[in-house]
Amino acid sequence: MFRSLSQRNYRIWFSGALASNIGTWMQRTAQDWIVLTRLSDGDATALGVVMALQFGPQLVLAPYAGVIADRFPKRRVLLVTQVLMGLLSLALGILVVTGTAQLWHVFVFAGLLGVVSSFDAPARMAFVSEIVGGDLLSNAIALNSAQFNAARLIGPAVAGVLTVAIGPGPVFLANALTFVATIAALLAMRTRDLRPSPPAKRTRGQLREGLRYVAGRPDILSVLAIAFVMSTFGLNFPVFTSTMTTAVFGTDADGFGLVSSLLAVGSLGGALLAARRERARLRVLLVACAGFAVTCGIAALAPTFWFFAIALIPVGLCSISATTTANALVQQASAPEMRGRVMALYTAIFLGGTPLGAPLMGWIAQTAGPRVSLALGGLSGVLAIAAGLAVLARSGEVRLPDAASIVRGIRRRRRPDAAAASAPAVAADDANPEARDQDDPAHDPDDRYRGQADADAGGDIDDPPRPER
Repeated sequence: MFRSLSQRNYRIWFSGALASNIGTWMQRTAQDWIVLTRLSDGDATALGVVMALQFGPQLVLAPYAGVIADRFPKRRVLLVTQVLMGLLSLALGILVVTGTAQLWHVFVFAGLLGVVSSFDAPARMAFVSEIVGGDLLSNAIALNSAQFNAARLIGPAVAGVLTVAIGPGPVFLANALTFVATIAALLAMRTRDLRPSPPAKRTRGQLREGLRYVAGRPDILSVLAIAFVMSTFGLNFPVFTSTMTTAVFGTDADGFGLVSSLLAVGSLGGALLAARRERARLRVLLVACAGFAVTCGIAALAPTFWFFAIALIPVGLCSISATTTANALVQQASAPEMRGRVMALYTAIFLGGTPLGAPLMGWIAQTAGPRVSLALGGLSGVLAIAAGLAVLARSGEVRLPDAASIVRGIRRRRRPDAAAASAPAVAADDANPEARDQDDPAHDPDDRYRGQADADAGGDIDDPPRPER
């Protein structure tokens, strides 16, 4: 489960990122709280706007950020982005501490942070493969998710206690200091142990080249479709948890921090389960999306605060299983020289859908109630499955049964004689194994995600690399 930690550079990166993410979750919790209780009089739509501004720049800037991640050393890009993000957190913290912060200040800083994050995210995701190499990539991605959710477990609980005890201002300042940990980790790494990807040459059309590459890969497109639907409508937890705790159950800041931490407990468990798997698989992603729909429905019907808080544990487990698996699937399938651009597009789709979904979910919570908003968010898991399978079916990667074939199957089960009559046809198929076992991606769709990355990473002999298109 923890095999990537055997490498020194990854241990350093893991520790620095953990400290920084704890501070980030502390600030997110305090920021959501002051927007709802001090700056907007409980307006869930305003909270959705903050999320939209923070993640909206991904839609526009992420493709260009991917080109930069492929062209320049990713470690150098991360040093610049981490310094800028730390300065933004410090400036906003000073406004909150001095009592001069207004709602439009939060909007502005959320937008600026979104711009810097657009360049940080693809470089950070692709940098993991340079730290550990392809043989440990899936495990390292899962452990990154585990430390992120461990921070998500610690950060909101600490922020809730500090907000009640001394106010939200010091929480923002503490987050600014935690960026020092990531910067120190980047500087302490042994550069000779890194496995840098070959830099992309500075030529015209690199952005279009990345888009063409993804457009020709239905295996990647299907994961992107699932990620877009889930992130746009389902993964708006700040809206769901804040409105449920305040409007439905009437708790204060420490109650809000508690539910955020319990959500992180499930997320941490899902990430650790993902770390045990040798490689990501499409079927795990589909099952996680279905589980997300069911668990969100249960949480939306919670009769008491404690029932709701406990119900968030399986919600977190299913959501992080889906996101971690999607991330690993995309990275496994991408060629190293294209990984920055592919991950930038993944980031744009995964985070860029928030400006569309967060205000909508906030508006639904404001008008129809938080329970309805949460239930509809869970329904996105079912819609995501349908979107992903539709992409694969359209490309011929899988064959989905139509209504007539489903009805025929039911009739065969009810009439044993019909099943017996069909036995010769089955036997005929068995007699011609070449026709049955051609290179049919529908035979195991998961195999479509074993891309060029496996060859470069020293994948299993029995897992040949997918030929380039």
